[in-house]
Amino acid sequence: MNCCFLLPFILGIPLIWPCFTATEISTTEEVEHPMGSHFRVKRGWMWNQFFVPEERNETNYHIGQLRSDLDNGNNSFQYKLLGAGAGSIFVIDERTGDIYAVQKLDREERSLYTLRAQVIDSTTGRAVEPESEFVIRVSDINDNEPKFLDEPYEAIVPEMSPEGTLVIQVTANDADDPSSGNNARLLYSLLQGQPYFSIEPTTGVIRISTKMDRELQDEYWVIIQAKDMIGLPGALSGTTSVLIKLSDVNDNKPIFKDRLYRFTVSESAPAGTSIGKIMAYDNDIGENAEMDYSIEDDSQTFDIITNNKTQEGIVILKKRVDFEHQNQYRFRANVKNRHVDEKLMEYHVEASTTFIRVQVEDEDEPPVFLVPYYLFEIFEESPHGSFVGMVSAIDPDQRKSPIRYSMTRSKVFSIDDNGTIVTTNPLDREISAWYNLSITATEKYNVQQTSAVPVYVQVLNINDHAPEFSEYYDTYVCENAGSGQVIQTISAVDRDESSEDHHFYFHLSGEDTKNSSFIIIDNEDNTAVILTNRTGFSLQEEPVFYISVLIADNGIPSLTSTNTLTIHICDCDDHGSTQACRNKDLMLAMGFRTEVILAVLISVMIIFGFIFLILGLKQRRKQTLFPEKSEDFRENIFSYDDEGGGEADTEAFDIAELRSRAVLRERRPRGAAGDIRSLYRQSLQVGPDSAVFRKFILEKLEEANTDPCAPPFDALQTYAFEGTGSPAGSLSSLGSAASDQDENYDYLNELGPRFKRLACMFGSAMQSNN
Repeated sequence: MNCCFLLPFILGIPLIWPCFTATEISTTEEVEHPMGSHFRVKRGWMWNQFFVPEERNETNYHIGQLRSDLDNGNNSFQYKLLGAGAGSIFVIDERTGDIYAVQKLDREERSLYTLRAQVIDSTTGRAVEPESEFVIRVSDINDNEPKFLDEPYEAIVPEMSPEGTLVIQVTANDADDPSSGNNARLLYSLLQGQPYFSIEPTTGVIRISTKMDRELQDEYWVIIQAKDMIGLPGALSGTTSVLIKLSDVNDNKPIFKDRLYRFTVSESAPAGTSIGKIMAYDNDIGENAEMDYSIEDDSQTFDIITNNKTQEGIVILKKRVDFEHQNQYRFRANVKNRHVDEKLMEYHVEASTTFIRVQVEDEDEPPVFLVPYYLFEIFEESPHGSFVGMVSAIDPDQRKSPIRYSMTRSKVFSIDDNGTIVTTNPLDREISAWYNLSITATEKYNVQQTSAVPVYVQVLNINDHAPEFSEYYDTYVCENAGSGQVIQTISAVDRDESSEDHHFYFHLSGEDTKNSSFIIIDNEDNTAVILTNRTGFSLQEEPVFYISVLIADNGIPSLTSTNTLTIHICDCDDHGSTQACRNKDLMLAMGFRTEVILAVLISVMIIFGFIFLILGLKQRRKQTLFPEKSEDFRENIFSYDDEGGGEADTEAFDIAELRSRAVLRERRPRGAAGDIRSLYRQSLQVGPDSAVFRKFILEKLEEANTDPCAPPFDALQTYAFEGTGSPAGSLSSLGSAASDQDENYDYLNELGPRFKRLACMFGSAMQSNN
């Protein structure tokens, strides 16, 4: 089935799209062809495409009509619409074939719909013609304004940039069809931002129109408008804002706000002391505001360093100042930026300057020695009070206080108030060749102000020591030695110091030269050799020879010493070697040394053994005196298994005799030591008249008297009888607790050494109780 379809409107203009049909179109209409010509077309079926204008405000508006060539108008045909949107967006009149849009169409949501049309005979229910497909296209209208999708916009551009410098490009988007007229063609314009910025109308590129200074204004808000339809009437528009910030360039030099700075500094301030701060201001920021301070003419006394955090200049001392030498300083300081681009050097031609005045404050300074150290020389053996040297210090202050001098810990030198150093004891270079002294200077007006200086005294040598043998010589000569045989080489040393090399002269004493069996030859190299002067020696007749060797030095005056050389006669072996004699003497010496060492070791062992014995006895004594800390000192109680016969038993002892001698024991005050001694003697006479018991008691008493370690407290004693009582009362601690507190035991100190410990125990106990 061939048919045509009706296109009612394109952009509001009636239009019939031509197609070839097999049916007659009911009406004709003259239209303007898009190519500019006019022609007449019949309205009928159009099965391939169909245009519908978008954004129609009304619903159920007529789009077109479908009509079959076989439809004779008797309403026997039924038209159906199939496909996406059929029934929901588009509906069809089943009798007439008219198609209606029941919803608002938006090309930006969907621009094309593909549908299918079918004609059915209502009487038979069969399709009259095959199903045909057609397309409905939604035509565009200008219903979308331009939009900036990359908002917000922000740009940074250096200050003082030249005209035409690119800042940023903004871009707007129009959702309309760009192929449909000018709906999506945009033009950009500047609503706010003149005269500093401009924008290209077609590209949206923003450029600088004039130079700008960040220090005057550091940011700008620019408003951009975009219009579609190339700005024609009825066009839609959109706007956006652009924040443009100016970045800093170093176009400002630092400047001092103050033309003069005044500071003060104490003359006692050490080098490196901060005396003040100066400040320059720079309108730039960040790295462009970093600055360096300097002093013109490169001062030797002061310097300026920069605090990188605060950009302040700190004035410091390079060396100490002296009020008496100069009390005021005046100099000029400069400041410059640390980082300057060559293109911006025109802004930094002249550096900003300021003046600095420093006033030096006077302080009470310690004395100052004229030199940092002193070096004196003096000959050894100089007499007491010899002059060594003189030190001098002055008060640098204006009042010029007198100075007193003192010396620290010296037994050889002394110093007076004038700084004169003298000797107090003889000097010996061989004992000490150098003396290091410390001299202290003290102000008389202020003793707190002191200073010290080192003094080095060199003791010069004089020839006061004669030369002597360099070592001990152990010389041997064989009995059968011949004349002229060398038996020993000797050398000498001198403790004196010589400006020239030492030279020694060797010869024998006058007596040995005439009668000696030996001679000496000086080698003139500070050594000499001893030779035999005869043939044959006798070990039995003369086992040892002693010769006197005179040694002289080359000092001024020359000194000579006499040294004795001992020569032993040796029974040499067949080879004439004296080594056997030397070994024998060595063994004897070693044996003697061994005996001495053994004797010393035995003595040490005996001493340690004696010490350990004493310590052991003391420890044992302590254990005997105090076997247990908790043990009470009281009389011991003895129990016996023998039972007496009672009062009727008169064989064991005479009760009458006991009763006749029984005396009531009354407590008496312990007053005098003489009373105790008399009572003690009476107690020895009490008891049975038996020599055995008396002898036993006396033996025990003698042991107690002679034993220095006997304890002064109650001990175990065995008695074979019961005494009749003591006029002094009982000495037992039993039952005495109630009365001991009222008694004075100081009399025990008078009873002798055996009661000393008892006196200490009872006397100290009573004092602590009281």
